[in-house]
Parts: sequence; C-alpha cells; structure tokens
Amino acid sequence: MSEEILINVTPQETRVAIVEQGVLQELHVERATSLGLVGNIYRGKVCRVLPGMQSAFVEIGLQRAAFLHVADILECCSPEKEKAIQEVLHEGQPIMVQVIKEPIGTKGARLTTQISIAGRFLVYLPQQQHIGVSQRIEDEAERELLRERLLRLLPEKREGGYIIRTMSEAATDEELLADIDYLQKVWSNIQAASHGAADRSLVFQDLDLPMRVLRDVVNDEIHRILVDSRETYQKLLDFASHYAVGAVKRIEHYQGARPLFDMYNVEHEINKAMSRKVELKSGGYLIFDQTEALTTVDVNTGGFVTGRSLSDTIFKTNLEAAQCIARQLRVRNLGGIIIIDFIDMDEEEQQSAVLTELKKAVVKDRARTGVNGFSTLGLVEMTRKRTRESLAHLLCEPCPSCKGRGEVKTAQTVCYEIFRELLRNAKQFTAREFRILAAPKVIDLLLDEEAQSLANLSDFIGKPISLQSETHYAQETYDIVLM
Repeated sequence: MSEEILINVTPQETRVAIVEQGVLQELHVERATSLGLVGNIYRGKVCRVLPGMQSAFVEIGLQRAAFLHVADILECCSPEKEKAIQEVLHEGQPIMVQVIKEPIGTKGARLTTQISIAGRFLVYLPQQQHIGVSQRIEDEAERELLRERLLRLLPEKREGGYIIRTMSEAATDEELLADIDYLQKVWSNIQAASHGAADRSLVFQDLDLPMRVLRDVVNDEIHRILVDSRETYQKLLDFASHYAVGAVKRIEHYQGARPLFDMYNVEHEINKAMSRKVELKSGGYLIFDQTEALTTVDVNTGGFVTGRSLSDTIFKTNLEAAQCIARQLRVRNLGGIIIIDFIDMDEEEQQSAVLTELKKAVVKDRARTGVNGFSTLGLVEMTRKRTRESLAHLLCEPCPSCKGRGEVKTAQTVCYEIFRELLRNAKQFTAREFRILAAPKVIDLLLDEEAQSLANLSDFIGKPISLQSETHYAQETYDIVLM
C-alpha cells in the first residue's frame, strides 16, 4: 500500500504524520523546548553506583540523572569475562554514554556505553567487530547474502562492526559505501569533540525529526513526502541529495491554502487519539485506559447488531477491533504491557482468527511488539517497546480538578466535606461569621437540598454562615473564610 509522510513545521514544534490510504498510522512530535534525546552522545559523570541493582546513575546535564544498567556497559559484557559494575565504574568517573531511551514520567533517560551511529542503510558499532543483520529480515539465506555482501565492501582491517538495516536490501554498492564513509566521518567527529568536552556535556546530537524520518522511515512504499516549511523543504532536499538520492523526487513543498494536517484530517485524528473512547465503523467501540505500568483496552459491541447471530456480531466486532487497536497503539505510541479484553467468544476458531488478525496488524509496527494468546480469563496480553513518552503524556497533563483520577467528587460530597470543615474551624477559631466560597453547583445545593442541614449546623455552632459563589472554582475547590 502507498504511504505518504506529512511534515508540519512551526518555530515551536515539528510534527510528522505517516498516512496510509488517507488514514493516520503514526505520529511523531518534537518540540523546540524538549528535543528528542535518543541517539545523543554525552560525556557524563557517574554520580552513584548501586552494586545491589548492578546499575549506576550518570549525570549528563539533564534535570534528572540518567540510568545505566550493567547489561548496557561494554566492559561488563565481554564474552571472555563478565564483570560486576563496581569493578568498572566508581563515583565521579567521567564516561561517554549514549541515550537509548527517553525520560518517561518520573524515570530518567536510559543509557548505554555501547555506542551506535545510525546511517540510512547501516548502523555503525565503533567499539565492536561483529556484522549483524536486522531482525526484521527473517529469511536466513537473505541474511547471509547481505552479510557476505557487506564484508566484500569493507576493508580487511576494518575498525568497528555494523548492523545491516532492512533498507539495505534495495541499496546499491555505491550507496552502501557512501553510508560507510558517512558513518566513519561522524565517528571521527565524535571522538574529536569528546576529547575537549566538559563533564555533563553534549558531544553528539542526532538529526532533527524530519531528517531522522528521511533516514529511518522512507522506503519504496512511501510515494510522497509533503512539507509545509520552505526552509525544512530545502534542508530535506540537501540531505536527500547526499544520503537518500531515491527520495529527492518524492519531496514536495506544500503551499496549499488549507493547513497540511487539516487537508489530510490529521488534526481530527490527533484529537480522537486523546480520547478514552474510540468508535468503530461497525458501531462498536474501544475504551483505552493508560496507567504507569500498563494499558488496558476494552472492546464493546455498542450499537453493532447487523450480524447473522450474536456470535457473528461479536466475532466481526473483535476482528475490526484487532485492526483498530494495532493502529491506535502506533498513533498513541503506547508501550509496555497492553491487556486487551476482547468480547468473549465461545468458539476456538474465532479466537484463533482474531489473534491472527491482531498479529498481522502489528507486523507493520516499527516498534518491537509481541502478542501472546488468549489467557484462561479470555484476555490477550501483548507488549510494545517503549522508547519515548506516549502521545497523551506528551500533549496532555493531569486534570487540575481530579488530579488524574478521571473523576471528581459530587457536589453533595463536597457539601458534606464543607460541613465537617466548618465544625473543625468553629472549634479551633473564634469568628463573628463563617463565609463559604465554592463552585456554583455546590452553592446551589447548599441553598436548595442542603439548606436545612446548613441552618442546623449554623444553630449548632452558634454563628451565622454566608455563601458566595465563585464561577472560577473547580467543583472540589472551596474556602471557608473567618469574618
């Protein structure tokens, strides 16, 4: 299927949408105030070593110290002799590290000392010697042919190893040699910059979002790349002319009157991705609930009743849900453990068909995914590699009223809290009068259904109580003023 890449650029934010047959498949957002860190290389400083966890914290100049596990330290993973982290690192030690995972939530960035530099067709491993092949290339004969081909192009006394990327299958020898030359130059620049770098400083910054997309995403299935910024358009053309010649003719400067994302209905899809509820075309719907540890997806038939029987209705809803869930995971960039509660199916053949449909739908995902079968409770557990914040965490923040609970206390509950607080204040303070400041809905309830309770409380404490409606107060917010 043909795909298009849409690049929307403003001074504050760059957004990249990947669209297939007019439907949004992926969304990437990068803001000037918080540029992506994955791929960046820093001269860090070890601030704490934890032998019990076989890990360390390294300061690299970010708000939080970054995390380094023993499995990501080159010296500790030698086949000849594995070493404990305390044998290799100590507090105050300078160390060159690369970010492999963005800071997520309260967790700092994750680091590695095993440096890798991505090119268009190859990934260069300057500290290692092996030649690897992307796991996405599954045919063993094809993997061996690619490995032999690269070895023929490399000098006998080569420095460093390589991982062959999927796009190298269609690359010419000239393109591979150009990629090798580019990666060698980048590594030389990194080494030169690291020698004079101060602790906790950036040594190498990966390409910005549009260039990374051109390097990592563009393949033969992408038939057009539209960008609405002339400056970025020129940069992409220059980059492509050196490193992705085949993409030059596909890059276009969008100059339409309507905003690019409006033209392709991407803004609407982004707003939908912010919602818990996702409508299915059949009339069914999905409910997404994201927590820190995992994401749950609940499938419901809703208004879909067009099947030949209840079993047929359920089966068709689950099939459609499997496709929609895979797309929503990509658009929302949900990672970690994902639990899917499909509608219960009695027949094993139907369960198997739904599971096959889900596995087929996640194949196109660029993030590593794994799908398990149905559990005894009828749930499907899957995993998706998490390397950056989800779309909701990037674009949203917890509601100031409910503090992320997703619910607010009823006006009646707030009224009773106010009564208890009035009693506490009356015992602790001497006042001529107590004035309640609260949201209009709470004040209306105090003047209507709870008016008698309020009068009884006033008599009990022996002080008058007045009410003041504050339109800007959230429902759970109130103040009691001593007059």
